[in-house]
Amino acid sequence: MTPTVKDPDGRSSRWDDHREERRAEFVHAAVTAIEEFGPDAGIAQVAEAAGVSKPVLYRYFDDKQELHNQVVLWAADQVLAGIAPALAAGEPIRDRIAHAVASYLDLLAEHPQVFRLVLSHRRGGDALLPPGADRISASFARVIGDAMRTLGLDAGGAEPWAHGLVGFGLGAGEWWLDRQTMSRAAVSGYLASFIWHGFAGMAAEQGIALEDLATPPAPAGTVTPLRKDPS
Repeated sequence: MTPTVKDPDGRSSRWDDHREERRAEFVHAAVTAIEEFGPDAGIAQVAEAAGVSKPVLYRYFDDKQELHNQVVLWAADQVLAGIAPALAAGEPIRDRIAHAVASYLDLLAEHPQVFRLVLSHRRGGDALLPPGADRISASFARVIGDAMRTLGLDAGGAEPWAHGLVGFGLGAGEWWLDRQTMSRAAVSGYLASFIWHGFAGMAAEQGIALEDLATPPAPAGTVTPLRKDPS
């Protein structure tokens, strides 16, 4: 058996931490370059924004594609950082949805070129937000599933609904950035209303009114299926 090599002074872990910190700095520089030069911003432009040479960047990223992938992941984390607190707030559910949608559109308005980079990954055959879409969808699924179980509803649809919301958000965001035919506030209101009425309608079918419900009621003894078995 090969003996385990120990690192008594922690030099290896310190180097790993330093490397991740530098990579994060370069990702932020890439965001800056992409917002200035567009989704196709090259390594030279990122290096200039970071204040380093191209060879330095290549010590941390294999190529431009890997760097852009990290920017896409950064965008996914930003979406979660804005939406998660809004969905967890102790206020009526409709207000939570409205604030989450507004947060998402604020991010698109702040980083439109990064969002276009995300869309270019989708068009290239990758996942919707690779692999950040999984993070966002999983977060949505947990929130939706927990809320439905607490309301005594069948949470089986939480995962496909969550993935559908991610696609819905991407499509609506792309349309808004490309067309700009209405204000951000108007788009936010329409999208939030669409999402709200979808979930409120499913709850209403089971006699549950979500309007002005800040905290869902205690879980029921049995779970009510959203759709009854026709047999």
